[in-house]
Amino acid sequence: MEHRAHQTTAVLEVALRNCHDGSEYADLEQQLARLKGVRQVHLDRTRGIAHLAYDPAVTNAQRLEAEIERRGYACDCTDCAPSPLRGERSVSEAQPGHPSVGSEGHDHAHPSHAARPAPAHDHAAVQHGEHAGHGAAMVNDMLRRFVVSLLLTLPIVIFSPIGGALGFPDMPPFGLSMGLWGFLLATPVVWWGGWPFISAAWRALRRGEANMMTLIATGILVSYTYSLGATFLFKGEVFYEAAAMLTTFSLAGHWLEMRSRFATGRAVEALLKLAPATARVRRGGQEVEIPLEEVVVGDEVVVKPGEKIPVDGVVVSGQSYVDESMITGEPIPVLKSEGAKVIGGTLNQNGAFTFRATAVGADTALARIVQMVQNAQASKAPAQRLADLVGKYLVFVALGSGVLTFLFWYFLGGQGLTFALTAAVSAIVIACPDALALATPTAITVGVGVAAREGVLFKNATALEATAALDTVVFDKTGTLTEGKPAVTDLEPITPFTPEELLALAASADQPSQHPLARSIVRAAQEKGLEPHPPENFDSVPGYGVVAQVKGRRVLIGNRRLMEREGVEVGGLEERVSRLAAEGKTAMYVAVDGQPAGVVAVADVIRESARKAVQALHRMDIQTVMLTGDNRRTAEAVARQLGIDTVIAEVLPEDKAAKVKELQAQGRKVAMVGDGVNDAPALAEADVGIAIGAGTDVAVETADVVLVRNDPADVAKAIQLARKVRGKIKQNLFWAAIYNVLAIPVAAGALYNSYGILLRPEWAALLMSASTVIVTVNALLLGVGSRQRFTRA
Repeated sequence: MEHRAHQTTAVLEVALRNCHDGSEYADLEQQLARLKGVRQVHLDRTRGIAHLAYDPAVTNAQRLEAEIERRGYACDCTDCAPSPLRGERSVSEAQPGHPSVGSEGHDHAHPSHAARPAPAHDHAAVQHGEHAGHGAAMVNDMLRRFVVSLLLTLPIVIFSPIGGALGFPDMPPFGLSMGLWGFLLATPVVWWGGWPFISAAWRALRRGEANMMTLIATGILVSYTYSLGATFLFKGEVFYEAAAMLTTFSLAGHWLEMRSRFATGRAVEALLKLAPATARVRRGGQEVEIPLEEVVVGDEVVVKPGEKIPVDGVVVSGQSYVDESMITGEPIPVLKSEGAKVIGGTLNQNGAFTFRATAVGADTALARIVQMVQNAQASKAPAQRLADLVGKYLVFVALGSGVLTFLFWYFLGGQGLTFALTAAVSAIVIACPDALALATPTAITVGVGVAAREGVLFKNATALEATAALDTVVFDKTGTLTEGKPAVTDLEPITPFTPEELLALAASADQPSQHPLARSIVRAAQEKGLEPHPPENFDSVPGYGVVAQVKGRRVLIGNRRLMEREGVEVGGLEERVSRLAAEGKTAMYVAVDGQPAGVVAVADVIRESARKAVQALHRMDIQTVMLTGDNRRTAEAVARQLGIDTVIAEVLPEDKAAKVKELQAQGRKVAMVGDGVNDAPALAEADVGIAIGAGTDVAVETADVVLVRNDPADVAKAIQLARKVRGKIKQNLFWAAIYNVLAIPVAAGALYNSYGILLRPEWAALLMSASTVIVTVNALLLGVGSRQRFTRA
């Protein structure tokens, strides 16, 4: 085996304080990736934060920060500790607190599981807390600029030709000319209100590139500069109202866009606040209150009534009901007693208990949920990459259309400079593909947030897009469609025995046994309030059953071979046993003092929600498959009860992935739903791996989608929501594209000769902003009434 040398990679987290537009991120990502020593770059559009994985032997945080600032970006940086990585593994393996750097480039990426450094939770705390108010500050800054610009723009418009058409006075107050009046009010609007656009355009120009900010800045500056010349250098019509309106409307559109982009980020940061700041632990025989970040795995943590549980763990003493709705969405508090798992961030009710910490910091369920949501919102779907590419070309189309419009009207159309300039600026402004750039990320951001509230976690945008395309869902049986533990399902006594007497005798005989079937019988008796009596004599016969002496009576419980060996005639019970076996149940004969007493049947109970899941999937025209290692008879019995289309039984764990591959070879888009370690290869092989939330860590880490509520019915919910997001993306892309196709010719003056209509720049700005608002609002509609729609599904 080839052994590769260890590589050390550090992560730099950068909050970009003046990167206001999503269109800048793609260009900046490429620029940063070319920096010396940088291995991977990922820009999180939903939080305005860049993650850089770099080689500390080649560069350092200070140099990288200087390079970023040299490119015109104000930034705050957090440098996370280096960690060893083998070969080509991504930095996210060693930095579990960080989104997967560069993961968006893979169509179906599953993380590996490198050893985590000891202080990982400290890094997560830094990551999630250091820039907590960053997004809100940027949104508020854009809102301030919009409000001030609006207040200054209104007086310009009132005394402009637009105001005159609405009946306002023709001349400004104080005896000022329209030129001077517009100059005094428009200058702060352009240079302060419009600075985010102008500075971004300048940064793009320095890189030799053009983006959507280039179009906005060009429209603003051309209108303003021409008006400036007409005010102080030559006589001509001024366009100050166009420059001011374009700035103001663009600020409004970008404020709405940023508000929606950062909204779910704020919700994610609010999740982090669920965990208390301190924890009460037992150390040295005493209870001490310590900061949350000082809790370590193995600590005994004391939780009193009304307190929040600080970290994940297992109860060691005491009991109470715990409200887990903030994590699972289930409104009913759950009883926690010795051996039960508790989740950090959940709320204790009336009782008190002590638990042993099993996961802290970035390893807790809460931190992992936050990380998954952030990763998904920050990632880029294939549709978004296409939109980014088209948007980049549309920038040049817009600039070209403006130049051609000017040349046509000035040289061929017989119009003057003012007319040609008006038409050119209008064409540039209205062609700005802002709506196209927002079509996918807004829908992804809102959709992932809605899904998280509904208990469905998409790990990235690619997973969400792939989920929408599914046509086949493969279920593991045990622990996914069933409860994963045997339980008594049928009690069929023979007179004179009652069901309760039959169960009590069987449980008493089985009490010393550790066999899973025996434990389920004992548990069923206890749940019915029938306390089993310890047998006087007990003999477990491998392959047969149990022989015991209970209160002076000889009790047998086992298979037919045991009855034959003991000379018990069970002819009258054979039909019942056959019927129960056909239903996938394990039926056991019970005899007392040489006479048959009845039959006890045990089975892995089917989840009620599994039936709903299969029915919902069928309504969506999705084929269902059961994949299990159980015998075919049992598997087919379960499938009949659930209505599953196809059964693949008696499959070894290592062969499950191969079975998924066979389905894919038939041209199917396959999701694998599982919960165990043995399901991990199949989860990785499927187009979409879906893990039941209460499953093993390996299954959850390998999957693309995690169902927090441990409810298979949420599989249909995940697909339904993914399809709704895909629908919104298609709608947004259509409206954004059709808008540009129709609007550019109109703005360029296509209707002027026939109808005398020339779209002025201020109206072009309004229409451009309107398209951005439509796309944003359309995406936000995903969250309206989602719970009711999913419930009906």
